[in-house]
Amino acid sequence: MKKEYWIIIIVYIAMQLSGALVGGFFAIIDALLGREIGKSDMTYASYWLVISFTIATIIVLFILRKEMRVAMNARNGLSLEKSFLWAIAGIFLALISQSIAASIESMLGIKMGSENTQQIMRIIETFPAVIFVSSVLGPILEEIIFRKIIFGSLHKRFNFFLSALISSVIFALAHFEPEHILLYSAMGFTFAFLYVKTNRIWVPMFAHVAMNTFVVLIQSVYKDEIEKMIQDAEKIQSFIHFFI
Repeated sequence: MKKEYWIIIIVYIAMQLSGALVGGFFAIIDALLGREIGKSDMTYASYWLVISFTIATIIVLFILRKEMRVAMNARNGLSLEKSFLWAIAGIFLALISQSIAASIESMLGIKMGSENTQQIMRIIETFPAVIFVSSVLGPILEEIIFRKIIFGSLHKRFNFFLSALISSVIFALAHFEPEHILLYSAMGFTFAFLYVKTNRIWVPMFAHVAMNTFVVLIQSVYKDEIEKMIQDAEKIQSFIHFFI
């Protein structure tokens, strides 16, 4: 793996860990000022999410600037017109794969809904600018890390299935929701397929950004309806398990 890729991975990990460090720092500040510990965490987390992701994205894109310029002019990828069509189709492929994986998880008795998504939605309610992180910066960084670097490096040595499997599981575990490993892995496979099919990293980026934006908008507009659907589904699930 290139030295630049290792630097990018370190930047990404440092960004992820920085949230916990900043949260701990402000918890100490709250304690010193006599405030309820954790009361200000949501505000601090909101600002730091935007700042840390923005800084990390700028650093990563700066490191990859020459490589991405060459990739944009490369002729070994699918044509721009066909790549754009795959980017559009990729949105639906990602949503379908996510839906199928969620259905399988439900049949296995795994609780519906992502705590990670719910936490992001709570932060967005406090600080709407976080939408830019969850819908744009996050997907861009994840596609660079998990598809371009990890999957791309593995695919040079192994076949598509094994490379996609390993990178997708790592992608899933990086969301810290091991119970939804199937859900995140399904998306990882979809984005890896788009990358291989077009040989253009911006294609899975586009699909990932669009999918996240769609999910955030749906969660925001139909929040109450979605919660009711999840509760109803859980009741049905419990009913079925009772008779089984």
